[in-house]
Amino acid sequence: MTHVTESQGEEFGTWLERQLVRADMKQADLAQRLGLTRAAVSAWITGRSEPREEMKRAIAAVFGIDPASVYNRTTDIASAFPRQWHHRPAHADGGREYGNAAAFAFDADLSVLAREAAQNSLDERLDPTAPVRVRYVLHELTGEHLDSFLDAMRWDELRPHYEAAASGGQKVSRSLQAALDDLHEQRSLLLLRVEDYNAAGLTGPEYQDGRYAAVVRRQLDSHKQAGGRAGGSYGLGKATLWATSRLGLVLVNSTLSEPHEGRCERRVVGRLDLPWHELGGEAYAGPAWFGEAEPEPLHKGVSRSWWADEEDVRALHLERAGTAPGTSFLIVGAHDASGGAETLQEMHDKLVRSLADGFWAAMIGGRTAGALMEASVTTLRNHHVLIAEERVDPHAHHPALGRAFQAYVDGETVPELTAGDQVALVEVPLFVSPLKGRGRARDKGREHRAVLLLTAAADRDERHSRVVCMRGNRMTVTEQRPRELPLGTAPFQAVLLAGFATGRDGEDVELAEAFLRASEPPEHDRWDRTEELTTLYERGALTRLKEFRAEIDKAVRGLVARREVARSGGPAALRELLRLDTAGSGGGAASGRRAQGFPVVRSVRARVEEGGAWHVTVGLKLPDSEDPWVLTPVAKFDVRSGGRPVVGWAMLAAIDDCRVENGDLVVEPGVRTAVFTGVTDPATHPVRSGLARLVVDVQKARGGAA
Repeated sequence: MTHVTESQGEEFGTWLERQLVRADMKQADLAQRLGLTRAAVSAWITGRSEPREEMKRAIAAVFGIDPASVYNRTTDIASAFPRQWHHRPAHADGGREYGNAAAFAFDADLSVLAREAAQNSLDERLDPTAPVRVRYVLHELTGEHLDSFLDAMRWDELRPHYEAAASGGQKVSRSLQAALDDLHEQRSLLLLRVEDYNAAGLTGPEYQDGRYAAVVRRQLDSHKQAGGRAGGSYGLGKATLWATSRLGLVLVNSTLSEPHEGRCERRVVGRLDLPWHELGGEAYAGPAWFGEAEPEPLHKGVSRSWWADEEDVRALHLERAGTAPGTSFLIVGAHDASGGAETLQEMHDKLVRSLADGFWAAMIGGRTAGALMEASVTTLRNHHVLIAEERVDPHAHHPALGRAFQAYVDGETVPELTAGDQVALVEVPLFVSPLKGRGRARDKGREHRAVLLLTAAADRDERHSRVVCMRGNRMTVTEQRPRELPLGTAPFQAVLLAGFATGRDGEDVELAEAFLRASEPPEHDRWDRTEELTTLYERGALTRLKEFRAEIDKAVRGLVARREVARSGGPAALRELLRLDTAGSGGGAASGRRAQGFPVVRSVRARVEEGGAWHVTVGLKLPDSEDPWVLTPVAKFDVRSGGRPVVGWAMLAAIDDCRVENGDLVVEPGVRTAVFTGVTDPATHPVRSGLARLVVDVQKARGGAA
């Protein structure tokens, strides 16, 4: 005998109405089979009454289902409507879109994907006492494994549409043709599954407002419900999922935090973005959806999400690890359009590095509060592990920055640095401009005290002496290099926390968060002028941002200056050994007229490394020029007797607004400042570093355009 449990699903009337649609049955048909009036069935559907237990068993018999399904109402009857690809018909007015414009807002780069997708996961974190878990799974399919997957997603139905869309002359068409050719010739397909746990999932109805519709059905709908803490605000980030697919195809499996249609697990749908195309005499707009054919009259024939079984999700490579709420996005035909990651190992490493760069602070927890995020990357080939799951360790990738933030969350900062591993804290004022119509003339606005943390750089930090800025959920937004630092400043790392990233509460925190979010473009990579900023805030908002950046630089200079006083020797002694010589570039101290016509050294930082190499970072000031400046940095030792022997560079690298080509420094026309760094080769030193001064001679390169 079937075990019947206490009712636990959705409302009876809502459930029954959907089953009638799925069975292609009218209320009068059900009433006739039950021997009742149509009014009785109508009363059930409108919620005015509910059938008795014996009538529920009779309803189960009519639908051919277990009575428990009528009592629990957490499953639907089998539908007569099959799964299909529904391609949106072309616009009746003749309008055409040759691709999804939102996808062009970002580069199809794995680092951009990791940044945008992980940000969305952070914004949808469900349990605030636990981290959101983010997993990236690369999976290459070949042979029979590829064939099985293509069959599961109805590739034979899709191929004619792909071929028609690829026959056009537009950029998207050419890219599609290349992807189809590679699939045919190489018989290989790369999948990338981006999934999160302890996230809200794609909740909400199929077509009306909700997370599901915002992601699957709409463009530029952010629908963030993070209490003002969301990192994203444009609704563009999700487009990176489709942009990363060479085929414009993403499959989705979501476990919901709130039931929909009485269910939470395995809500599955697919979305395809193609350009406008014609096939069989019919014109199609481009977008298509994979799902169950919609039986409701208003959207009849449209493909809607369906509640898949475990076999479905396995066949579509959408299986999830456990029942925690969240969503899995499967990018079909994943690639890195930047060309910087072509092999599986390179792609794996780039994902790990990108997650660490963007979210290292979100992955660090303190004594009283845990981390906001955990992240890992795994790589498979035909279901076999190729590269084991790698947990992203923020301290391994950013040791000094991690030390700084760890000290902050543990309450172990100091007002000034007296030892190498300490972390100094100073507050930085940010004045938030009033919203339009809410402030007085010349009112600077409400003051918010942001937090600046500074510590010594780690020995292996390739990039240092910068300020990494963040707000909200601790995603790295931008970084800036402080200006006018004291000569010989030792390398450091600094973190600027603003808004909710400070971990504080209060009206000033909320105002600062909203202000900075409004100053970010869709890429969320800087705080600057935006249409939203100038539209929402009183005049002077951009000035407040400039003042904020100046205050950050001032705070850094104050900390590093106090640090130099506390040190004995160190950079102060090194400055006695360091000289910058620009005579070779045509600008000497005695030639004021010529000094204006040639690059000059604006700043320099230097240190002697343990192996004896000089490590210098040089800032240049350049006059305006119609041609590129091509300069040759030359390192020399100013020994006590004789000439100045040239020493070799072990490394020469561009930092800001320049590039290194064949040992020369190239600065494009119109660039007024540039920064480069160099490390000398101790094997070329004629004497130990401490016995001679280092001279850096910046010369015009032979044959250079400058």
